[in-house]
Amino acid sequence: MTEQKIPRATAKRLPIYYRYLNILLDADKTRVSSTELSEAVKVDSATIRRDFSYFGALGKRGYGYDVESLIKFFKKILNQDRLTNVALIGVGNLGHALLNFNFHQDGNVRISAAFDVNADIANTIQSGVPIYPMTELRTQLEEQQIQVAILTVPSDVAQSVTDDAVAGGVKGILNFTPLRVTVPKDVRVQNVDLTNELQTLIYFLEHYNSKE
Repeated sequence: MTEQKIPRATAKRLPIYYRYLNILLDADKTRVSSTELSEAVKVDSATIRRDFSYFGALGKRGYGYDVESLIKFFKKILNQDRLTNVALIGVGNLGHALLNFNFHQDGNVRISAAFDVNADIANTIQSGVPIYPMTELRTQLEEQQIQVAILTVPSDVAQSVTDDAVAGGVKGILNFTPLRVTVPKDVRVQNVDLTNELQTLIYFLEHYNSKE
């Protein structure tokens, strides 16, 4: 299949589809319609059909979608058939929560190395993950060939830490800091602003919560 760009919104929905399809497979469901899928994942059926259309003919009119075939297809698209090692940079309260979770339910992703300036936890193992001093960030990223990092450091050091991570070979950053870090064009940053997301939710509750 040739490489193609799909809309960002579509890309964000693919893991949701994949997860629900696995639930269907576990329940011995062999096929599913876009309407059934819509009701489960809360995405309208027209959007689902449009999302799927970017990848060719995945279903048949009047039949729906073969669950096992879709799982195999999305497994390849989402790289679920290979393990991706991720670095956690900053092991504070949020960092510890991510270490404890460590994406165990999403078997293709794991935090394999963590970094922190705190001498009390550096050179220890937390939740099965080795924690290195921040001074070893670039070296360990290079040696372990880690290209994805989660950034949970204070804002005042976020840019300098990002620069070190990029120098160590990181190509993708999940940024939990409020700072919008600057990176080279070949590095992708996904910003996760929890405060902004919460404020947005409260806004919608206050202004769009009435039934029309």
